[in-house]
Amino acid sequence: MNSAPSLRPCFTVVAHVDPAIPLEKRGDDTLTFIPITGGPVSGDIEGEIVPGGGDWCLERADGSYDVEARYLIRTTAGDVIDVVNVGVVRPPEADEEEYFLTTPRFRTVAPSLHWLTRSMFVGKAYAHAGDTTIDIFEVLS
Repeated sequence: MNSAPSLRPCFTVVAHVDPAIPLEKRGDDTLTFIPITGGPVSGDIEGEIVPGGGDWCLERADGSYDVEARYLIRTTAGDVIDVVNVGVVRPPEADEEEYFLTTPRFRTVAPSLHWLTRSMFVGKAYAHAGDTTIDIFEVLS
């Protein structure tokens, strides 16, 4: 068997959010929109989240969530990165720290950032009342 991939820490996103807006209810499932209003990005990528993105969050009857966030990052150099970050949040087990995992994808026209479009990433996220912090790791073979 081949060895498992390793992870390289890349950068951290702190997405400031406004309260959720209910969009749809079907049975015991509820879809909400969580506005993303900005926030810092630090590490291999330095910059700010551009206000106006959002997270479509489907709360399922079993207590888990499907999340899909879309937003833009403007780097300190002025380059723009389009982010689509999909994840599944499940209730923590007893004595387990509450976090969730995501699979962010990036698009950009900036040549110096094309490495983002040619790699796979995983995010470890922590949700708080006014923001969500996501540590982004590159998956290495």
